Parts: sequence; structure tokens; C-alpha cells
Amino acid sequence: MNNITLDVESFSSVDIAKSGVYRYAESPDFEILLFACSIDGKPVQVYDLACGEKVPEEILKALTDEKVIKHSFNASFERICLSRYLGLPPGTYLSPDGWHCDMVWAATLGLPQSLEGVGAVLGLEKQKLTEGKVLIRYFCKPCAPTQSNGGRTRNLPHHAPDKWETFKSYNRRDVETEMEIQRRLSRFAVPDFIWEEYIIDQQINDRGVLVDMELVRQAIYMDARSREELITAMKEFTALENPNSVQQMKEWLAENGLMTESLDKKAVAELMKNAPPELCRVLSLRQQLAKSAVKKYQAMQNAVCADNRARGLFRFYGANRTGRFSSKIVQLQNLARNSMSDLDEARALVRSGDYESVSMLYEDVPDTLSQLVRAAFIPPEGKLFYVADFSAIEARVIAWLAGEKWRSNVFRKGGDIYCASASQMFKVPVEKHGVNGHLRQKGKIAELALGYGGGVGALKAMGAIEMGLKEEELQPLVTAWRNSNPNIVKFWWAVDSAVMEAVSKRTTTKTHGLTFSFKSGVLFITLPSGRKLAYVKPRIVMNQFGGESVTYEGIGATKKWERIESYGPKFVENIVQAIARDILCYAMQTLRHCSIVMHIHDEVVIEATPKMSLDAVCEQMGHTPPWADGLILQAAGYTSQYYKKD
Repeated sequence: MNNITLDVESFSSVDIAKSGVYRYAESPDFEILLFACSIDGKPVQVYDLACGEKVPEEILKALTDEKVIKHSFNASFERICLSRYLGLPPGTYLSPDGWHCDMVWAATLGLPQSLEGVGAVLGLEKQKLTEGKVLIRYFCKPCAPTQSNGGRTRNLPHHAPDKWETFKSYNRRDVETEMEIQRRLSRFAVPDFIWEEYIIDQQINDRGVLVDMELVRQAIYMDARSREELITAMKEFTALENPNSVQQMKEWLAENGLMTESLDKKAVAELMKNAPPELCRVLSLRQQLAKSAVKKYQAMQNAVCADNRARGLFRFYGANRTGRFSSKIVQLQNLARNSMSDLDEARALVRSGDYESVSMLYEDVPDTLSQLVRAAFIPPEGKLFYVADFSAIEARVIAWLAGEKWRSNVFRKGGDIYCASASQMFKVPVEKHGVNGHLRQKGKIAELALGYGGGVGALKAMGAIEMGLKEEELQPLVTAWRNSNPNIVKFWWAVDSAVMEAVSKRTTTKTHGLTFSFKSGVLFITLPSGRKLAYVKPRIVMNQFGGESVTYEGIGATKKWERIESYGPKFVENIVQAIARDILCYAMQTLRHCSIVMHIHDEVVIEATPKMSLDAVCEQMGHTPPWADGLILQAAGYTSQYYKKD
């Protein structure tokens, strides 16, 4: 036995969409219903566990044999469910060594991250059966008790034998579809080093991170109380039946002389600049109401296992354009920043449930709770969080790739890139809180907005006007930044030219240490790490400006599979972010002997005893990968009793 392709169907009263597979499989009523598998490509066998059939002993042994490759689509689901089926202790799971996830395989090739989606794009003969969703809802989830079903809360095979037979066919078809996907993708095998990264990701997900559930419970209570008070106050001011309704609030504001098309954060902030005091008060209350962080706290409550650790928060290759990680359940990638100077005191007050003090000391209770979301993640007693973060990683990578030496020299000397950029742009010395210090902000916003071909629109989107820049300053700022970074501008268009040639001539081109190749209807960009980015079915079309652009198929802004237009600077953005991701993975490999519990963007969070050296962690993070000679890396960090943004 060399490999198994498998798929399981299971029952649990826990909602997997809200809680994740770890909590789902921990439910007392969790049960595997069907186990379908193919051994070494042989016909699929379905074992009806719900009706008393047993999985053969040699297959069960193979599940714990790292030499036997286990294939599944979204393999973490099968691995965690089978860990429970095999009776492993709580918090202990089958080793991810030897598990290959076909969803990851599809993602490395720019394909959808659903079995149904991949089957459709590849045009498979045997695709996932569409009636599966109905059958899963019927057999895999609790049902509402009714008079007609005898008051039962669960549907069993004998309640609908015909449906059950169809469900078994569905289970079998999933494995057949996975095998067909493997056959179609066999020319593009996933490199071993990516499976090694996947193993580290799974180990981090298995380890989980401890959540301060007392803080979470009190935050949810305070949010509900604050929300009630805010709505009551808004009703008193406006006499509206539902002041939280966008339509009702817009109509009320219009009746009071304030017209607006939107009530989003930016629009409300703009309205408050010139609104009379009484309307400002209502808008302020609305802003507070919109800040509610309760969903994050509720997500933590849903996700934690019996040991109060939240597991399965990270999705490997979640962003298949770059291969970057994404997050699940709690959505760690978009946590609110904390800027409070007395974070310790605020956290202690919320945790103690002292709503009156929190309300008195912090006028904006929702904002306070929002800033404390990070602080709900804690190390176990006797340990600390060691948080290390790469400094300006994307700015370093693009300078290295483009050969913009003045920027690399700034990083080599430990300088401030925002000051250096402003100095380069305006040809005067710029020091933070010193000579020409007012120009640093212009350097900062230019750095954040313009590195990937952005213009005036990008500056505005980054908040340039709100930060005090004038409309007439924006285009000169774009021009100054581009003039100061000629090699980066050349890099954009060198990539654009390389992509166009590779696609139009079905050939291989190279520039700036990158390789662009067209193979089997896919554009591949080979990064310095050896990893490849994939763009499906690329073609050259006429764009809206009368020039030529490359388009390809992928998941677009609408979250649907569609044709996407791109060009040099956008490809550069993908490339730079992908390399930043590879550097993070390299750092996690060098730190894999440590207990990594979280990683957010370019930051790693480790739980360890106070004996560990923070400097050693940062030094390890700052090691340049062997494939990135000349790249200047730097990491800085802090230790804490809870997670925060230092």
C-alpha cells in the first residue's frame, strides 16, 4: 500500500462553519457515518460505519503510517475526524506527515479551493454530485423536531433508505472526483518543500492558541449592554423605531438638513466635520454602534475546544494568487489595532466585569472592546508570548528585486525608510521629529500607496486627503516617488514585458531573477525560492486604454471564478507578497522547534517559558534564506502576557 485517497461523511451537532473542525469533532455526538477510499488507484470502497460496517485493519494502520500518502480534499477535515474515530486523546491528532491535501494542490495551480469548483474548471467527467448539499443537511446535521418526524432531532439511515443509498454514492463520487483531479494535475506535482511547509501549518493549527474565556464572556456581556444603551440614546435623539437602520438614519439626517449617500466609516467622519452639535452626537453614537467587536469574541467562543484553545485558525495557501496564509473562524488577519496607553488597566477592568468603570473611564465602550480583541489570546500560566515581526518586509523585498540600491542601503544601516524616501523625493534631509520632520508623513503615504504602480487614486484610497495632503499635491508626489525609484519603475515594466512575451509566444522569459513560462495553458512565475505562482488560461486582450493587457481566470473580487485583468505592477505586487510569504515560511521552519501558536501577516507568535531569549528569536527571524542573497532582513519583537500590537 503506497497511497490512499479517502473521504469521510460525519455527524455532529456543532456547526462546523462557525466552530471549525476541531470543535466539531470534539462534540460528544460526533460520529463518522461513511468512509470511502481507494487504495493505490483501485476501485473505491465505501464502508457504511453508521450501519455497522468496519474499516479494515490494514487501512486503519495505514492512517498512522507516515510512509503511506493519504490524499484528501481539505485533508485537515479527514485527519482531525479520523483522529477522533481512532480514539486519540483530546488535543492529540494524527501526525500531518504523510497527508497530502488536494485542495492545496489545486491552490498552487491557481484553481478554486472547492472540490466542485475544481471539477467544473477542469471539466472532469466525474464531478461532485450536486445533490450532496441536501443529503449532508439531512444526515450530517441535527433536524428540527416536528410532529411528522416523530419529534426526532436527527435523521438516521433507516429513516430514508433511498436517500442513504444516494448518500453512499455521493461519498464514493467524491473520492472518484479527487482521483480524477490527481490524474489531471499529475504533471504539476507539488514540491516536497511545500508539503513540509504544510506540515508546519498543520502543527500550528493542531497546537492552537489559548483564549482567555473570562475576558471573552465579559466582553460579550459589555458589548450587549453598551449596544442597548447606544440604541436607547439614539432613539431618544431621533425618535426612530430602528436607529440602526441605514435607510431610516439617512432619511432622518436628510430631514435635519444633512444629505448623504453612505453611512460608512469614512462618510460619517466627513459628515461630522461640518454637522451641527446635535447631529454630531447622533453620528458619534452611530460610529460607536458600528465598532462592535462582538463577532470576534463570539467566534472565539465558538472555536475553543475543551482546553480553551482555539484551533484551526489558519488556512494554508488561503490566497492562491500569492500562496499567503489566510485565517478562518476568528479572522486574525484583520484584528483592530490597540492604541490605548493603559491597555493593562482596561483589560483588567473588562475582565472583572466592571461595566460602570469601563463606561466612565472610556467613553467609547465599543472601541475599547475592539482594541482588546487581541488581548483575549494568552499564553498558558508560567509562559509568555514572544512576538517577532519583520520590519518593512515588502519594501525590502521590492528594493532587493529591483536593485534599488539606495533603499537597500537605508535598510542595511537601520534607517527609517519613510524619512529616507521623503529625503530622496524632496532632496532635503528628513528626520523623524527633527529637521523637515513634517515631510516624513508624505514619504510614508507615498511608500504605502505607490510601490505597485499606484497613482493619485491609490494615495486617496490610502487616506492622503484625510492625513492633511491637498489634492494639488498628489500628482507631484506620485511623480517625485517614481523619479526617486527609477529601478522599481523599470522593474514593473520589465515584468510586464516578460509576462506578455511568455503568454503571446508560449515561451519562457526571464528578468530580475524571475522566470516566466507558459505550459499547458498556465502562466507560471518561478520565484527565487523555487516556488511557482500560477495563472490559469492567460491571454492577451485589448484593454480600456487601447493597449494590450494580460487576462487570466481566477477568483475575482466577486468571489466567483471569472476572467481577471492584470499588468506589470500588479504582477509585481503578487511576486513581492509571495516572496514575503516564502520568507515567513523559512523563518517558521528555523523556529519550528519553538511552540508557534499564531502568525499574522509578517509576524510570528510563540508561547514559551521566560527563559527563552527574545533576541535569539528575532535573530533567527532575520536570517536570510539561501535563495535570497543580498536581501537585508530585520525583525523586532516583544514579550507579553497577552497578544497585542506593540
